[in-house]
Amino acid sequence: MADLFSPLRLGELELPNRIWMAPLTRCRAEAGHVPSPLMAEYYSQRASAGLIVAEATMAMEGHSAFWHEPGIHNEAQVEGWRLTTEAVHRAGGRIVLQIWHGGRACHPLLNGGQQPVGPSPLAITGDEVHTPEGKKPYVTPRELSDQELPLIVEGFRHAARRAMRAGFDGVEVHGANGYLLDSFLRDGSNQRQGPYGGSRNNRSRLLMEVLEAASQETPLMGLRLSPLNSYNAMRDSDPVGLISWLAEQLNAVPLAYLHLMRADLLGEQLGEVLTPTRERFKGVLVANLGYGAEEANAAIRSGAVDAVAFGRPFIANPDLPERLASNAPLNTPDPSTFYSAGPTGYTDYPRLTR
Repeated sequence: MADLFSPLRLGELELPNRIWMAPLTRCRAEAGHVPSPLMAEYYSQRASAGLIVAEATMAMEGHSAFWHEPGIHNEAQVEGWRLTTEAVHRAGGRIVLQIWHGGRACHPLLNGGQQPVGPSPLAITGDEVHTPEGKKPYVTPRELSDQELPLIVEGFRHAARRAMRAGFDGVEVHGANGYLLDSFLRDGSNQRQGPYGGSRNNRSRLLMEVLEAASQETPLMGLRLSPLNSYNAMRDSDPVGLISWLAEQLNAVPLAYLHLMRADLLGEQLGEVLTPTRERFKGVLVANLGYGAEEANAAIRSGAVDAVAFGRPFIANPDLPERLASNAPLNTPDPSTFYSAGPTGYTDYPRLTR
């Protein structure tokens, strides 16, 4: 019977355990969204994870949503990321890159005055974005035309290609949390007409085109989805129905795994999405959000999921698999340093002493 510490075959990779590191935005990139040597140290410290999913990374220039997040759209960024992949591999780890377009979560102050884009001209409400001028309200995005969408698809294709050149073991397409692909997928943010709006089939068209393009550039591709998450003012009229339908469609895509956020970060939308996904999706299913070791073990042993991705525990515990294996106490993460600069709260959490 499999558990957290059982190996898992993922494409050509043999993972030593099923304790994955979830993608975590940390805002430590250098000028020009170039990944830094400090990031290489951070990720290599966590190389004992079964798989590291590196943080959301700009697939295309001009779509920054976080300030100081990394990119993968030019050669300097490829070289910067190579520091990380080489460090992780030297430490015996495995790492994929999450490629991402911020969509309507972007802001003109982060992108040289450029207006963000989305499926429909609907702004994110109820929150603000961090900019060089302080926190600012989100702005109304410009509605993308159908003719522009092939450029988005090609942007993801080239991002996947560059990720391979940077030495990653694969890519994870970010289709979650209200960013561009997710905002097309859910009907609360996609109110357009035509071939990319209306029906589930149409709303998922851009996502499926991106997956097809990215899969041609990488030997291993995952996808992250968050059908219930209301972060970034997201809603769908039938999230369980949407993920149940989409899980079946994804069987036709060469996905190495599906990474599913099982709940809503803000607790506003309720529903059970893991069971219908497991019943329909035939590949490796990875769950995320709020798991402790005991619950994660039970989920894997029951066959509900194949692996569990941990977020905050990996921030504060670079040796999380070792701590879970020995039932050792966990360090407590410091939220005040999640998005700050420098090593404090990033590379200075202590490891277990022997």
